[in-house]
Amino acid sequence: METTEATNPLLAIAHPIPFDRVEAGHVEPAVDALLERARQKLTALEQYDGAPSYDASLRALEDLTEDLERCMGVVGHLESVSTTDELRAAYNAVQPKVSAFFSSIPMSAGLYRVLGEFARSDEAKSLDPTRKRFVEKTLASFRREGAELGAESKAQLETLNVELSKVTTKFGQNVLDATNAYELVVEDEGKLRGLPARAIEAARESAKAKGVEGFRFTLQAPSFIPVLTYLDDRSIREQMYRGFNTRAASGQYDNRGLVAEIIELRRKKASLLGFSSFVDLVLDDRMAGNGERAMTFVDGLREKSQPAFERENEELSVYARQLTGDASLQLSPWDIGYYAEKRRAALYDFDEEVLRPYLSLEGVLTGLFEIVHKLYGITVTRVEDMPAWHESVRVYRIKDGDGSELGVFYADLYPRESKRDGAWMNAFITAEHGADGWSEHVGLICANVTPPVGDTPALLSHREVETVFHEFGHLLHHMLSRVSVRSLAGTNVAWDFVELPSQIMENFCWERVALDLFARHHESGESIPGELFERMSRARTYRGANAMMRQLGFASLDLALHAQYARERDGDVVDYARTCMQPFAPAPYMPEYAMVLGFGHLFSHPVGYAGGYYSYKWAEVLDADAYSRFREGGVFSTEVAAQFRQRVLSRGDSAEPMELFEDFMGREPDERALLERTGIGAP
Repeated sequence: METTEATNPLLAIAHPIPFDRVEAGHVEPAVDALLERARQKLTALEQYDGAPSYDASLRALEDLTEDLERCMGVVGHLESVSTTDELRAAYNAVQPKVSAFFSSIPMSAGLYRVLGEFARSDEAKSLDPTRKRFVEKTLASFRREGAELGAESKAQLETLNVELSKVTTKFGQNVLDATNAYELVVEDEGKLRGLPARAIEAARESAKAKGVEGFRFTLQAPSFIPVLTYLDDRSIREQMYRGFNTRAASGQYDNRGLVAEIIELRRKKASLLGFSSFVDLVLDDRMAGNGERAMTFVDGLREKSQPAFERENEELSVYARQLTGDASLQLSPWDIGYYAEKRRAALYDFDEEVLRPYLSLEGVLTGLFEIVHKLYGITVTRVEDMPAWHESVRVYRIKDGDGSELGVFYADLYPRESKRDGAWMNAFITAEHGADGWSEHVGLICANVTPPVGDTPALLSHREVETVFHEFGHLLHHMLSRVSVRSLAGTNVAWDFVELPSQIMENFCWERVALDLFARHHESGESIPGELFERMSRARTYRGANAMMRQLGFASLDLALHAQYARERDGDVVDYARTCMQPFAPAPYMPEYAMVLGFGHLFSHPVGYAGGYYSYKWAEVLDADAYSRFREGGVFSTEVAAQFRQRVLSRGDSAEPMELFEDFMGREPDERALLERTGIGAP
């Protein structure tokens, strides 16, 4: 059957994206056709022998992959949020050849020649700063991706890239399958003492949906986290903890071999490209610059956090012993969240669950949209007639203050078995500037927040609210972008800078004037009582050093795996990872602890956050410091917000990240704001 744009919706992805027409059978024909088109464009570009020009080199380079990128963006997205056996098979079939093609582009001698000739031309010298940066970054990227290697080394690198694509895709699929394969059914409701009523009801509904009696618990966050936080039954807490932290550690979904293979493939790739480690390769174009500086950053925060970390852990142990009357009690990992929550309630008379009735998803979204309207003048409205991939997905349109269209976005916020866990933002289409002005951006935010139960609406934890605000911050970075070069637009920035816009938004979840816009009781409509807000605010920094150390532990593990680990010297990767993480943990890990085998941030993408997990804390330093301007100027200061939009959100990667930050702040970043916000205190 002929593959045409009329018969295959993946051939020409445009707004509105026809999600209702995409089928697994479309994937391979569309990708094969788009690959052939791209190869023909690449061949023509390689053979170009006319006068050097931007349009004939850099613009042509961007154009040759755009349709293929859009197609794979949609297919990869659907595989992560609405997977089926057929779609997974199709995605797995095309991923290696797409990876091979993209890997081949920087290694094209003809293309590198064309780009180099233009870079030396008079036109290149007179480009505007954004395009000049694009030229410089493209040539640097080509060199970093093998442009100057010999033919044999190029072939080796292409093989490595294809293998990395295969094994990281398999890793992520194993995590999803292992997560879905686990369930814990409790028949006796008496064993659920301590668990909030809404969590019990959700477990009852989950069991009913599966045709079983009792209460069903899964490893999806809305089910798993309440058990570890509130359930009195220690044995059930232990079972759930073990289930989560041994995901993909045995049987048909075992990721142990894949993790070791991924690390080795990355090591070989870095070595082939002349870098001492994969970390140094990854950080060559990021703010930190190299692995040594990233580790120095992580170690510095660890040193400042260690005394408070040790104090918090001792205080929790003493409290648990006093509460239980067991002077010899040694806390296990599945005890930490439980006793920490009880101690917080005792210290601050505060239980996070009392906030849920004030945090309905509908109210949160309404308030979020009002907040960004106050800050940036933009308007967000629901779109009812646009196709999506699941009935629960919402679609929204964003307009600027002058009424111009900025774009649309999809919001997929509830967990389901066909969807991977976590939260993320993606861009489907990046706006371009033409004769009629700017076209529209298209993006999405995904999360896995607590869904509705029965007649009760979706009531979120405060942390889930922060997650929604976080992902919307990423979306703003995309939607408010006004960069003329697609590859430098929106969130296409250094990964240790990309979290600044997202983490900035989390701050508004703690401001009274912001909370009053969305935190209202779902039945009475009342806002959060003043005394409850005070208790919530006082408890904000509770165990802040533990939260800091948890993230630093992930960052240290990442850097160790990708800069130091060698299987022949260090042995089993799971044992090595557990040893690396132990100093950052409040209780001794069990011998079977295998969190690394479910660590999708590091291993479900050829690069992802590998070598760069420290970015969360790096960007948090930037965000805590930058938000001080909002606090000083007024939470809803339109002047400060306009400057943040103009100097950061709209500019993508059109200038060095530190230049953008300093343009907004007027100085270099200062980590004291983060330490103070965390409750650790500045040294």
